[in-house]
Amino acid sequence: LPAGHALGLAYFECYGSLTAHVAEVSLGEGGLPRVHRVVCALDCGQVVTPDGARAQIEGGILQGLSAALVEAQTIASGAAVERNFDRYRLLRINEAPRIEVHFIESGEKIGGIGEPGLPPISAAVANAYARLTGRRVRQLPLAAGIAGAANAAKA
Repeated sequence: LPAGHALGLAYFECYGSLTAHVAEVSLGEGGLPRVHRVVCALDCGQVVTPDGARAQIEGGILQGLSAALVEAQTIASGAAVERNFDRYRLLRINEAPRIEVHFIESGEKIGGIGEPGLPPISAAVANAYARLTGRRVRQLPLAAGIAGAANAAKA
């Protein structure tokens, strides 16, 4: 790995599929995680439509990464502050990492493809961040958790 980069690993089981992600992360602006690459290994039994399955896993990774890094809904006076996409932060294309998806054709019963790609990405990024900084963040989005930890350390 390049200097200043770390790997984080996470594993998840759902809908009869086994999913593992490895995220390569460095520290970006303001000490926030910058994800450069994600490698996913997925055992869903037989893969019927590889291109469609790969697209679903890639989309799940990007959606989960957006939620893990930047998405947040603020409620003030009982109403949503971010009421449209001009105020609701999503992951931008220039922030998207390279993604590799590897299917393990185990011969097991066919499992799900739509959901298994999303859940492990936040844990993989948080684990890489912990390797880089020595600090565990347990709040999503990670930016809020990192800011909260920094404020607590100052107090």
